[in-house]
Amino acid sequence: MATNCLINNTSILKPSCSSSSSSSSSSSGEQFVIPNNDHVLVPLTIFDKAASDLHVTVLYAFKPPMPSNEVMKEALSKVLVHYPHLAGRFTIDNQGSTCIILNNAGVRVIETYLPTTLAEQLPFHPTKDVTHLRPPAEGFEELFQVQLNRYSCGGLVIGQTAHHRVADGQSMSSFFVAWARIVCGLNIDPLPYHDRFAVSEPRNPPKVEFDHGSIEFKTINPDITPVFSSSIETLIIHYSTEFINKLKAKVVEEKNNCNPHQRFSTFECLLSHAWKKVTQARGLDLEVCTQVRVAVNGRTKIKPAVPMEYFGNLVLWAYPKLKVKEVLNESYAYIAKAIHDEVARVDDKYFKSFMDFGEITKGEVLEAMAPEFGETLCPDLEVDSWLRFQFHDLDFGGVGPVHFFLQTYQLKEC
Repeated sequence: MATNCLINNTSILKPSCSSSSSSSSSSSGEQFVIPNNDHVLVPLTIFDKAASDLHVTVLYAFKPPMPSNEVMKEALSKVLVHYPHLAGRFTIDNQGSTCIILNNAGVRVIETYLPTTLAEQLPFHPTKDVTHLRPPAEGFEELFQVQLNRYSCGGLVIGQTAHHRVADGQSMSSFFVAWARIVCGLNIDPLPYHDRFAVSEPRNPPKVEFDHGSIEFKTINPDITPVFSSSIETLIIHYSTEFINKLKAKVVEEKNNCNPHQRFSTFECLLSHAWKKVTQARGLDLEVCTQVRVAVNGRTKIKPAVPMEYFGNLVLWAYPKLKVKEVLNESYAYIAKAIHDEVARVDDKYFKSFMDFGEITKGEVLEAMAPEFGETLCPDLEVDSWLRFQFHDLDFGGVGPVHFFLQTYQLKEC
């Protein structure tokens, strides 16, 4: 049952800057100027179009002491000057394409009070109703919303929704760190990088080398009805540091028997374990193929490298695929290698090909393959890693977040 939540205030907060433009850093250290008027349209890049068409909801819990709501809002108004896309709106240009209009229309801020302590409510988990702690996920025009939930102890839960076609997880983690720095009286360092055209500029002439039309996108068919599973369970599993270290040691021992020079990341080791256990629990036929959809951050793949502070979407996906009998019977190192090799394949060449695909399909209506709510992925998995995001670096002047919770779930079998 949801705790009584008193809504104290709902407002539209706009960027505080009254100047005619805002500026952010470029990869060369120069300033990239964003004109600040109602006529600036930013077309969605091909990477934006490939992202899920939904608002992502995340909760961040902070123990007291925390700054007042007024301090939080004042800093938010200031940081939005450097992130004007979040304060904009979606619109359609003369060619019928979706764009972001940088009109400083603002973000929605909801302030609530809960007559209980934060400690009594933590941890959040999938079976607990936490919808009262975040803004609505549909039925509004704002691209970014914030809900400040203040507890009787002074603790604060920040609930946010952000449209995925405006920015990816890397971008939003950088935004929150920037917001926290302003709360603490610090400058944003580094500033966000906003040159979306430079990041997604196609080659001349375009050279599409992969089947992006069926990998990242799918044919639109209004006659197809999604099939829902009646046995869906959402679980949160905590892997201790001790468990992860033992798992990595096991993978190292196994790979030394065949390829001692191969190195695997923590993510690859942990995913090999999860893939085994989920596949085992599903009880699938041994000859069935199963694949994992793994997000790949283009900031580290594209050459020359794109700044990590790039604000937008710059993610594609790798698809490691094995038969069920391989997942169940082969070693952890074997599975980790399959994951590693497919992720490595999504390289600079692949990203450049995708940019060229965006150029030759300009004006076409594309539907992203990114899973939406209600899609059942069995026998496959959809995997997202937040290991390199900066959420643990959030410091609003108290302690870092004691808990953060992705409240937006795709429906998956476990």
